Amino acid sequence: MSNGIEQESWWSTIKDEAFIREPYGQLRAWLDQGPVHYDAPSDMYFVLGNREFAKLARSPKMGRDTRLWRNGWASPEAREQNPLSFQLFSEIQPQMINVNGADHQRMRGVFEEAFRPAAIAAMAPMIEAEASQLLDAMGEGGELDFIREYAAPLPLRVVCKLFDIPSDMDEPIRRWSAAMIRVLDVITTQEQRLEAMAALQEFKAYVRSLIAERRARPGNTMLDILVAANDQGTLSDDEAVMNLVSMLIAGHETTVSLIGNGLLSLLRYPEQLQRLRANRELVPGAVEESMRFEPGGNMILRVAIEDFPVADTVIPAGALVLGLIGAVNRDPAVFEEPDRFDVGRSSNPHFTFGAGAYTCLGAALARLEGKIAFNALLDRFDHIELAGEALWRLDRVNARSLQCLPVRLGRSA
Repeated sequence: MSNGIEQESWWSTIKDEAFIREPYGQLRAWLDQGPVHYDAPSDMYFVLGNREFAKLARSPKMGRDTRLWRNGWASPEAREQNPLSFQLFSEIQPQMINVNGADHQRMRGVFEEAFRPAAIAAMAPMIEAEASQLLDAMGEGGELDFIREYAAPLPLRVVCKLFDIPSDMDEPIRRWSAAMIRVLDVITTQEQRLEAMAALQEFKAYVRSLIAERRARPGNTMLDILVAANDQGTLSDDEAVMNLVSMLIAGHETTVSLIGNGLLSLLRYPEQLQRLRANRELVPGAVEESMRFEPGGNMILRVAIEDFPVADTVIPAGALVLGLIGAVNRDPAVFEEPDRFDVGRSSNPHFTFGAGAYTCLGAALARLEGKIAFNALLDRFDHIELAGEALWRLDRVNARSLQCLPVRLGRSA
């Protein structure tokens, strides 16, 4: 383990706008100093090596329940010093991604069957129809913001359709999600926590009304699966509400990044875009490479349930661990030419969807949406090029996504 980095270090760098725009040079420099680092000021461990992250992410000795974090929001000292944080994190706690062991599997088991690849494949016609509708609105193309017109609305409409949520809720859900997703940054300001709390209260109130309405008028959607689990006692009321809130946020934010970040990579490496046009069988691999090369999340969190040895250190029980995925996904010990974007990459053990028990539940859905989104775009437009500077969102540290991607689209005569 190395802890020789200057101790202004980790958080000041990770939150710096230059790092948010282009983190990979700094991540490589840190990785070159060692795969595991301890940051004394924050009392956190950072893991940058691919094999080291794989070991801890797959281990039952490492969990996601931040109540076990020895210096975290649930500690008596933190509760006294910042009651707002305690209230906020207490309210978002009862969901599958935030608990360990049997509780995690109980909640996840409610939805696993519906999110299996075979079940997700049946959603392809719906996703294709949503993509086609957005592309129709672009007409013959021209200059537009790809994020606003395509990458952002497509995943949101898809996840809302899964839970039978009307399109007039798209804007409120987008707004609530933008405020709440900053909770993933681990270290937040009081203003950000206030915004997240306000959004959470509105979001939860809407979800409660949605559940009550569906209970009165049953249907045959994922929302009905959740309502049934609540009625049967598999999910408590708070768990039903927070799991749906979480799935609505994660179900579109991560795929916005996949589609937006992926197209940016293709446009920055036009020879790879041409390969894709020439051979559409490469599209699934292009989706994987997009997630490896420009992942939609910078950090994946774990809390040590017991002392855990990794590399040349022992992470103590109760310690918070952050896997820095931009480094993990470009570890030269695992990836050949890791800084090269290659849609035909044959071996691609990236960790953008996490690993182990906490592997992203919606991974198959995100992959399908990515494949359909890229194929539909390539089918519709013969010419796709950058029309200005791509702007990264600077209001968040963990979720890595574009605020704006100006493109010029055209169709051959």
